[in-house]
Amino acid sequence: MQSSIALDLPSGPQTDRRAAGRRRAVAVWLFVLCGMVTVMVGLGGATRLTDSGLSMVEWQPLTVLPPLTEPEWQATFDKYRQFPEYQKKNYGMTLAEFKGIFWLEYLHRLWGRAIGVVFALPFLWFLVRGAIDRPLALRLGGLFVLGGMQGLVGWLMVRSGLVDQPMVSPVRLAAHLGLAFLILVLMLRLALDLWLNEGRAVVAVGARRFAAAARTFGVYVFAVALSGALVAGLDAGLTYNTFPLMDGRLVPKGLHLHAPWWVNHLDNVTTVQFQHRLLAVTLVALALGLAAWALRLGDALPARARTAALVVAALAVGQMTLGIATLLLVVPTTLGVAHQLGALAVLSAVVVLVRLLRRPEATAQRLPQ
Repeated sequence: MQSSIALDLPSGPQTDRRAAGRRRAVAVWLFVLCGMVTVMVGLGGATRLTDSGLSMVEWQPLTVLPPLTEPEWQATFDKYRQFPEYQKKNYGMTLAEFKGIFWLEYLHRLWGRAIGVVFALPFLWFLVRGAIDRPLALRLGGLFVLGGMQGLVGWLMVRSGLVDQPMVSPVRLAAHLGLAFLILVLMLRLALDLWLNEGRAVVAVGARRFAAAARTFGVYVFAVALSGALVAGLDAGLTYNTFPLMDGRLVPKGLHLHAPWWVNHLDNVTTVQFQHRLLAVTLVALALGLAAWALRLGDALPARARTAALVVAALAVGQMTLGIATLLLVVPTTLGVAHQLGALAVLSAVVVLVRLLRRPEATAQRLPQ
């Protein structure tokens, strides 16, 4: 006999249309912010791939306007010329060429500030209107703090490339991207909870195991994305541009050139690319297995959740295909950005899947074993 577990879900007054409308308004606002964070991730990828990230050598978080006059442009360019990227990589660059890399980094930073404004002003409005209670306000406040930390981590990343070599720390790049992914996941989950407020749900044991597996898979997707950030930070995608072989071998030589051994997994180009390939192929296999499991459970899962599991698998296959194409074509900017956004799409789909596994039920479901 199958047992069931009753879960208490966040609930609002189901008969109060006004309260439900306010809850959904907050959810729409959060969905808009999720879209803005997604654009931010895309801009960050483009900035990285076009080597624009070190063009602004000062943080100045409260500065909004770019250089407006020719003397201001020249002064900004003169500051850039004092740092390693100009001296070791772009020596002889003209002011016009500098403007070409400056604008993308400026847009990236400006968009981050815009996210802060779009977060803060509606938050205060909802708070005054009573649409946000204390527990929700605390959760939203935590997201705002994480957003501020993201700006600081981004500057620490840029700063690492202003010291000796014109190259940011791959670990700091991974931290910067990982924090953006974390913010999106938390925001999307909260938005879905508000939009799909359904009171109590009964989850049978088999479905509970599937939900736990889906959550674990989400953590794995996050880890694979971080490994991809290390690849980007080391420009590892510019080497070994064949698949599935690396230098004619399935397992390349030179995986453990550095000591201690764990350093290779952070700064050895060969090891970092190989581990990302291995993690990505495993991810696709796990995604296909999760989809097959969802189909086997059948009606024991909500129909929308089964569909979401299939979408996760399709996105994972598409993401690996995109990654292979990016590698074979030696990382064109468009494909590189698309590949980074693809990782975000897979992770977001997993968040949706986990949320859709909740379903109001009067009785437990019997599940196939």
